[in-house]
Amino acid sequence: MNALIEARGLTQRFGDFTAVDDVSLHVDAGEVVGLLGANGAGKTTTIRMLLGLARPTAGQALLDGAPPTRKSRRRLGYVPQGLGLYSELTVSENLAFAAQAFGCEPAGLEGALADESDTLVAALPLGLRRQLAFMCALQHGPDVLVLDEPTSGVEPLARARLWDRIRSQADRGVGVLVTTHYMQEARQCDRLLLMSDGRLVAQGSEADIVDGTRAVAVHAQDWARAFEILSAAGMAVNLAGRDVRVIDPDEAHLQAVLAQAGLEATVTEVAPTIEERMTMLARA
Repeated sequence: MNALIEARGLTQRFGDFTAVDDVSLHVDAGEVVGLLGANGAGKTTTIRMLLGLARPTAGQALLDGAPPTRKSRRRLGYVPQGLGLYSELTVSENLAFAAQAFGCEPAGLEGALADESDTLVAALPLGLRRQLAFMCALQHGPDVLVLDEPTSGVEPLARARLWDRIRSQADRGVGVLVTTHYMQEARQCDRLLLMSDGRLVAQGSEADIVDGTRAVAVHAQDWARAFEILSAAGMAVNLAGRDVRVIDPDEAHLQAVLAQAGLEATVTEVAPTIEERMTMLARA
């Protein structure tokens, strides 16, 4: 059985710059696949090739086992980072325009969007614009959803509701490929893919992604000074509350830096996070 959407060795070069380098991935029916990576990792370029919006330099983008065509792309629902809405049209006009493009009836408006049916999109808050873009992508009943940062800038409750809808789509057999910067959202995915510098560098569960990365928490009363000292010493540091977390530390060097600064602190091993794995990839 073919994957709903698949990349085989996808590569995209712009002159001497390689934006995507030999990426292979697939999304099957009923699963939510999270595509993670820092800005510039190549996520959006990969998505554009998968959708047939950009021609790959090498490799193949497949929709149900064949290159995407105008006809087969009717099976797709897509929410781009820029949302793809027309700011000079109203909420209901945007829905009607998208429905006409896919040959379906416009979806019925509910909740806050129903109260804004005659409002120009340009006047909507970002959260409602994202909800509208999601409705435009869903109303023709797609088999595949491709969502590029669908909840960026949305308040937590609205994000949770959008994710309820994403999971409900997967429950009815839709394959979902989603990019996100929110690690709590990444944990709602069935499978994760991590990109760095245009390459797919890890995939699987969160544990698979962080495998090989270590982290310690430095607990100090003067946590701000601890952060400054360890950062100045060239270590990869993050803050978690008032704990200074050091990624892949040389512990002897860490203890020596703390001692030289006369800083009293305890150091404990902690579970690494995906963000910390991404930090180390960016530093590399």
